[in-house]
Amino acid sequence: MIANNVMTKQPAGEVALPHRATVSSPQIYARIAGWLYLSMIPLGIMGIMYVPLNMVVAGDAAATVRNIVNAEGLFRLSIVSAFVVQLVNLILVLVLYRLLKPASQSWAALMVIFFLVSIPIAFLNELNNFAVLALAHGVDYLRIFSMEEQQTLALFFLELHEKGVLIAGIFWGLWLFPMGYLVFKSGFLPRILGILLMIGCFGYLVDSFAAFLFPDAGITIAQFTFIGEVTLPLWLVTRGVNVAQWRERALAAQDYTA
Repeated sequence: MIANNVMTKQPAGEVALPHRATVSSPQIYARIAGWLYLSMIPLGIMGIMYVPLNMVVAGDAAATVRNIVNAEGLFRLSIVSAFVVQLVNLILVLVLYRLLKPASQSWAALMVIFFLVSIPIAFLNELNNFAVLALAHGVDYLRIFSMEEQQTLALFFLELHEKGVLIAGIFWGLWLFPMGYLVFKSGFLPRILGILLMIGCFGYLVDSFAAFLFPDAGITIAQFTFIGEVTLPLWLVTRGVNVAQWRERALAAQDYTA
């Protein structure tokens, strides 16, 4: 056990290297982070986009409720997908912290904080969808409302859910800036990926605040600025990180904190 923690002896003039397991770990973190990030694409589409795109009929509460009742299994699957996305997010941000910490521990911590704030918001937001199910089925304690009133309330809770997504979206944007800065500064990942991530941050922020300030404007730019969130995980899965540069930054960080 002691040998596992001892730095490997190197010839004079060469930098001592950590144990092999430590050296190989950045590529392991990179692959795990890449696959977790990519898994969020189908899960996010199902959990966030499927219902408003395929079930909600703008201005028609009765048709919307009818669509939900006729495809209740898919509606419930979207709720579960939203939960799974947040669980994946929890693991992902911790893995990214381990991967990017050598670039700057304080910025890596800020990245984690921003993202962790979004998780309970997204979890609690799904309560709106459970309210929709209760109203769609007309449970006994809601019989004081007419069928038309229940359908209208169901549409109201769907709109609240959309607002909840926008609130979480503020932090989905904010976490991209420190992550992008870490990638840009790291030296073991391409700088262009960091720039794209920081651009993606402003896409989320503009969409969320524009929806709150100018609800009728229909401003959506995140669909054009998300490219960094696709290219980064693809790079991590296919190329990983420059291990030599990662190791150098990790050793420098250890020397700085020692």
